[in-house]
Amino acid sequence: RARHGHGYTVFEHNSHSISQELTVFVPVGSEGEGDSVKVCRLRLRNDSSRQRTITATWFGAWVLGSVREDQQLHVITARDEESGALLARQYWSGSLAGQVAFAASSPRAVSWSGDRTQFLGRNGSPARPAALDSARLDNRTGVGADPAAALQVALTIERGGRAEVIFLLGQTESVEKMRTLVNRYKEPAPVEAALAGTRDWWARTLGALQVKTPVLSTDFLLNGWLLYQALSCRFWGRTALYQSSGAFGFRDQLQDCLAFVYAAPQLSRQHILAAAARQFSEGDVQHWWHGETGMGVRTRCSDDLLWLPFAVAQYVKVTGDAAVLEEMVPFLEGPVLAEGETERMFAPAVSAEMAPLREHCRRAMEHGWRLGPRGLPLIGNGDWNDGMNRVGVLGRGESVWLGWFLCAVLEEFAQVCERRGDTSQLAPGWRAKAASMKKQVEQTAWDGEWYLRGFFDDGTPLGSHANKEARIDSLPQSWAVISGAGDALRARQAMESADRLLVLEKENLVLLLAPPFNDSEPNPGYIMGYPPGLRENGGQYTHGALWLAMAWARMNEGSRAVRLLQMMNPVELTRTPETVAHYRGEPYAAAADVALKEGRAGHCGWTWYTGSAAWMYRVWIEEVLGLKVSGDQFTVKPALPDDWPGFELTWRHGATVYEIKVTRGLDEESVKVDGEDMANGFIPLVKDGGTRHVAIVLAAPGPFASGAVNGAGVAAYSSR
Repeated sequence: RARHGHGYTVFEHNSHSISQELTVFVPVGSEGEGDSVKVCRLRLRNDSSRQRTITATWFGAWVLGSVREDQQLHVITARDEESGALLARQYWSGSLAGQVAFAASSPRAVSWSGDRTQFLGRNGSPARPAALDSARLDNRTGVGADPAAALQVALTIERGGRAEVIFLLGQTESVEKMRTLVNRYKEPAPVEAALAGTRDWWARTLGALQVKTPVLSTDFLLNGWLLYQALSCRFWGRTALYQSSGAFGFRDQLQDCLAFVYAAPQLSRQHILAAAARQFSEGDVQHWWHGETGMGVRTRCSDDLLWLPFAVAQYVKVTGDAAVLEEMVPFLEGPVLAEGETERMFAPAVSAEMAPLREHCRRAMEHGWRLGPRGLPLIGNGDWNDGMNRVGVLGRGESVWLGWFLCAVLEEFAQVCERRGDTSQLAPGWRAKAASMKKQVEQTAWDGEWYLRGFFDDGTPLGSHANKEARIDSLPQSWAVISGAGDALRARQAMESADRLLVLEKENLVLLLAPPFNDSEPNPGYIMGYPPGLRENGGQYTHGALWLAMAWARMNEGSRAVRLLQMMNPVELTRTPETVAHYRGEPYAAAADVALKEGRAGHCGWTWYTGSAAWMYRVWIEEVLGLKVSGDQFTVKPALPDDWPGFELTWRHGATVYEIKVTRGLDEESVKVDGEDMANGFIPLVKDGGTRHVAIVLAAPGPFASGAVNGAGVAAYSSR
């Protein structure tokens, strides 16, 4: 039995009258810091009628780089007599060359091995290691072996008795620091304290905002697992089984960090500043980079840089922390891309030039304002959908989605400037550009029932009813609403078209585009390398699908928003053994994609390492449940399904707790805090450490609850 918690996992097993419990965790301190060590605590109980003498063996193969086969000849293993730990070093490549990787145990191992081949046996496997047919391991380490670490501990357990073994895996700068870590975690009491501290830190962090809705599966995700996925895997680990990365993506983690503004805003702030420091002085940015070396790639990707002002505007609006705009951040220096060059990987120098964060945002928006022949933004070698990297390979292709996104970024950052009393003409200039862009999109990109996705270099439309493949793409439809810039009547028609053509009720899928690419000309790029119906190529790419739900919520269509969210809810997709076998993903982790391809329809692609978790969290909290924070006050303006009677939300803001209860009733709508009417609906944020009781009454659903219609018969929406 495997039990996953926030920050730990427990494996339990009973065999041969021995009860076994293995707890695995990485220690996290009270402030979120931690030691670079993985702790495996094995507890055994002898349930037999006699004394038992057994061994417990830990095994791991050293990589110390990206690919084991490339590294193995360069890894040297040794044993430290003082601590009993097995050590591994490589001096060959990478920023961590020369550091000490280690494996240790308490009690000390009675035998050990640093040779993977010896332990597993020729053509052997961990399912049946050859070395366990012998009484002892070979006690051999050194140069030229197939590098690994195997530690074998001998135990004698009396009838009814218990034993505990601690195995450690870690890496430090020196042998001395390694010994400190081994000594710190060699006894049961400190390990138990570290586990309790780790669980407590995660509970406090993830418990800052808790909900109680009519749908238990929603509560399960929102009350821990989505935020845990975004923080532990996407933000900190930046790797998973399906994609071993380690790099920061410029647009990726900027989006992720916006989910932390309620529970851990300091993490959002730190990352925004770190991302700004990966911007070149010309205004463009590294598409991705490694934090240890700065090695990354400079590209012509058109949307990366714009996520910086987008994230800054959201962070400042929610936290009220306008001081971050004045933080001084350096630029990067490096050769610009030559004509015809789409990308270059290198480690740029850090420039002596520094500027306030607001200047970094200004340069990003100015650099991002690069328009093509129709007055739409150039798509470069891909916008948000990297797979469309050949749509604008000659430098003339344009993106309709990017036009809407630019409108949103320019408007949001103009509001930031106005709120801080900026008297320059930047805000009016940005608003003028947004208005101009809105006009251009409406004039050039309306296809009759939905918006185009873009234009190829030669002017061929993409995402048109005239296309055989990729006739409709969800992004321009959802962002026509999310940006607040789309014509109301057209935006509703576009959303209805997306719902009709991209939402498959029977298969529980919300597609990114349809039909998939297969043999299109012009060639859109590597997206066509995916088989039709997989990932971005006509499957459900959850990150983008969530924006459709977000758009419905902004149109006050709560029922339609929640319908899509529940189609993407992994708990709902794994309720029975049959659906588990079909979906093939964890119920506690959002999936990056779900396939439509024949024979694989409904199978999830990869989980954990996806930006879907953070966006799913935000769409639920901010759009459906309607929590909108603005500096020192907030409102709750939900877009609920018609059959929801209400919900509860508890939010710990600093030391103050807000207990919010939202109900539907026949009375007039009202907002009360501790019994006092809030006439304008705004609830002040205070820092007195007390508890505030917020009671919100919404009007009962009426005949037009699923979409307001104005007097002229035009379906209207509010960007809220």
